[in-house]
Order: sequence, then structure tokens, then C-alpha cells
Amino acid sequence: MSAAAARRPVVIIGAGPVGVTAALLLARHGVPSLLLERHRDIYPLPRAVVADDEICRILQSIGVHEEFAAVARPAPGLRLLDPRRRVITEFPRSPHGHHGFAQTNMFDQPELERLLRDALKRRPECELWSGAEAVSVTQPADGTAPVRVAFRRDGSEEEEYLWADAVLGCDGAGSITREAIGAVWEDLHFEESWRVIDVRTSRRVSSWDGAEQICCPTRPATYMRVGEDRYRWEFRLDDDERLDGPQGRARLRELVAPWVDLPSDGSENDDFEVIRQAQYTFRARLADRWHRGRVFLLGDAAHLTPPFIGQGLCAGLRDAYNLTWKLARVLRQGSGDGLLDTYERERKPHARHLIRVAVAVGWAMTGGQDRGAAFRRTVVGTACRIPGVTATVSRDLSPALTAGPLVRRRPRLTGRGLAGTICPQPWVLQGGRRVRLDDVLGDSFAVLTAVPPTAQMTGVATALGAPTVHVGDLDDGGTLAAWLARGRADAVLLRPDRVVLDTVPTGAGDFTDTAAWAPLLHTARRPAEARPAP
Repeated sequence: MSAAAARRPVVIIGAGPVGVTAALLLARHGVPSLLLERHRDIYPLPRAVVADDEICRILQSIGVHEEFAAVARPAPGLRLLDPRRRVITEFPRSPHGHHGFAQTNMFDQPELERLLRDALKRRPECELWSGAEAVSVTQPADGTAPVRVAFRRDGSEEEEYLWADAVLGCDGAGSITREAIGAVWEDLHFEESWRVIDVRTSRRVSSWDGAEQICCPTRPATYMRVGEDRYRWEFRLDDDERLDGPQGRARLRELVAPWVDLPSDGSENDDFEVIRQAQYTFRARLADRWHRGRVFLLGDAAHLTPPFIGQGLCAGLRDAYNLTWKLARVLRQGSGDGLLDTYERERKPHARHLIRVAVAVGWAMTGGQDRGAAFRRTVVGTACRIPGVTATVSRDLSPALTAGPLVRRRPRLTGRGLAGTICPQPWVLQGGRRVRLDDVLGDSFAVLTAVPPTAQMTGVATALGAPTVHVGDLDDGGTLAAWLARGRADAVLLRPDRVVLDTVPTGAGDFTDTAAWAPLLHTARRPAEARPAP
């Protein structure tokens, strides 16, 4: 057995944004983790470029939101244009979203990754082994711990081993973790080859300041301004079309001509720099299972979406936010593994929903390439012109979680109900300081109430280690009180990921369904003793 063999609470395979965020979230809950990353450093070229306000809230929870704001640029939303660049419809995004941040933020992924890596260095609970490639994941037949992870260090053929109480597979579309749990892809019927071109230029670029999608069956395209002098174009090109070399430069000039005027003599080289061009196959896929026992899939290992609504990376960070508090409660406070089963049950339908929205936008752009393409493009384009449809699509990027063990819905009592939705995050005054709500609530459960707390409310809060906050004590302009009133609730129990677990319906006095969820969260027993590594 290698000297490296040791038992760790959590091993994370992959130190991209999802893996590092998961490690930082676990650290906030007191759970140490080890990340294995095959590359020596972050990937230096841009990939993901969009984060929504919910993602900014997650970054807030790990303490990097202010640094992120300094390198991100709020954007006003998305427009669908016809081939003549006339607006078909617009999906507006507010500079002040539900979560307390701009609803759309453009950024450079290497800058985000550097912020996350810097935060990782400040957390003693987190350890990163760069140049260490995981090669296999093996768990006992009954799905229990410990899970064995085999890896090789850069330049070595010798396999070394780690044992973990849980393994998070944040290892991308080619995930070995997905293979290890026997998961296979479900095809959601979208596959197209696109060229992504990232550019830095000081030239004037004529466009709306948000993202633009050109809806054209023969030459669909996407444009977005990423930063002060950074832009991205995406074109559906034939596999043999190149945009480098003399002929390729002429072709590139032709493609970007609607946005920026480039001289034909080649003098644009100094002020129109192509940072990267890469051919991608945009796919819509969903893993049929997201975990087996203590091995979990997150991010691209679990789901692949076309990029048309900018939710690829966002979905992965939501995975981490949903899973980590549950895993921490199992490892540190003795909750049963049944709590972990809610991860896939809650996240998979949401991921499927976002993929379907992205595919619908893709169909509006291209209609696909089969016999039904023109019909689908017409139907989707017409639907987008119906009043209220675009607002619904924009709002439903984060729909309420479906009812389940940790989402207690009682429609007859609560009408539209709040269970499964995420609590808004207004600015509040605390001790004379203006702070965001989550900075008041902390990292655990919380009870928000508009009425004096009952003995039962206080008992629930005490059992969960949750603060009880009366919304009348928060100088928030009435945001939370109005939110509770719309949901016909006197109080709500918030999970650590700010999802409403349960409500006190107006006039009911107490949480009425604690027996349904309390067994999953109980802390009456001590955590199971860890078995030693074999």
C-alpha cells in the first residue's frame, strides 16, 4: 500500500469551479476535503462566461462575491434576432435580482477560477493536489464507505490510493466517476457543432450590451460582450471551415462584419486579437443516475446543456450548493444517508428543466437540422412573441423544487405557497451596518417569522441550531414581510441553501408537518464511527 493511502472525509475529483466551490462550501460546514486535479494550474483560456444572481449568492456564501463583482460585468439580458438582426423577442434581466445581485453577469472563467483557488488557500480544511489524476473509483458492493480512489501523480505510472467517506465527481463530461457508478447518458435530443471565438479588441463593436442570438437556419450565431475589451462570438460552422490563416481571416472578417468593421488589408492584427477559437459539439444530456452510495456526480459529469441561456456552469454550482450541506450534516452530525438521496431527487428535475429551456432557445435559433426544423423554428419563434412567455422563461431559470422530503407543500393551506422556492435576499440594517440577509442568517438553517415565535417554532430552531429572525426587526423596506404575505405564511424554515423547507401557514401558529422531515435531519445519535482504510 502506498504511503499516500489515507482516509479522508471527502475526496473531490476535479478542481474546476464546481469542485473548488464544493470544497469551500464543505469547509464552511467544517468538513475537510482533498481535491485531485490532473492539471498543474487552472486552464488559462475562457470557457464559461455567464453567472446569474443565484450563482453570485453562492459565491457570497464562500466569501468571494466582492472579488467576483470587481471582475464581472452586469448585462441586461438576451435578445433573439432574425437574420436581418431585427429583434424577435427579448429576455430582460434585472440589475437587482431576487438574490440581491444583477441577474446576468459576464466574466472570464480563468479570473473566477483564480479567485476560487485563492480562497481555497485560505481554508485549512481544503487541500489541493495538482498534477494528480484520478484513474478509478471503487466502493463496497452495498454502497457504503469507505470509497477507494486510485490516482497517479504527474509523470508517474504508479497507482496510489485514498479512501474517503464520500467522493464528489466534478470531473466533467468524460467523467470516470460517472462510469464508476454505472451511470449512462439520457439523450435530450440536441447536438450541433459550433465554433467559439473569443476576441480582445479596442475597435468599436456595434451591438446591444447584452447577448444576441441570431436565429437563422443556415448561419445561426451568438454574440456577447464579456468585458471592457473582451467579446465572444459563436457560429455554427462546417467541420472543415477554418478561421485561421489568410483565407480563415477573410472568413472571420465576413462573419463578424455585422458587429465590427475590420479593414481588408490585415492591419486589424494589432487591435483585433483572437484569444481562442475552439470547435465544440453542443449537446443536451442528463445522467440517468447522479449517485450510488457515497459517490456523487456534479456539474458536467451529471448534465450537459447547450449554452444558449448561459446555465452550464450555473447548474454545476447549484449542484454543489444543494449537496454539500446535506453531506456535512451526515458526516458531522449523524443524519442518515437517506438525506443524501434528496440530492438527485431535487437537482435532476431542475437540470432537466434548464436543458429544455436551452434547447427551446436553440430551436428558435436554428430549428435543428432535420425535416421538422422549419416547423419547430416557426412554433418556438411564434411562442416567444406571446405576451408573458419571455418573462416566464426568464423567471423560471430557477423554478421551485418539486415536493419531496425536504420540500413540504400543502397547496390547500398555502395557496401559491413558498415551500421549494428560494428566499429573497434584500439588503438589511444590522447594528447600523447595511448587509445582505445571508450575512445575518449564517450558514445553517434559519427561521424567518412575521409573528412572535411560538414555543414550537423556537423548539424547531433550537433542534436545528437555527437563528430565529423576526422580519420586523430587519430594516429591509418590507421585502420579506411582503414575500411572506404573498405566500400566505406567517413563518418559514429555511434550509442552509436558502430553500424554504416548511412554512407556518397564516393563522396556523406552528409548523404542522415536522414529522415528515425531522427524521432526515435528526442529530440525536452521534455520527457513525469511521471504519479504517483497508
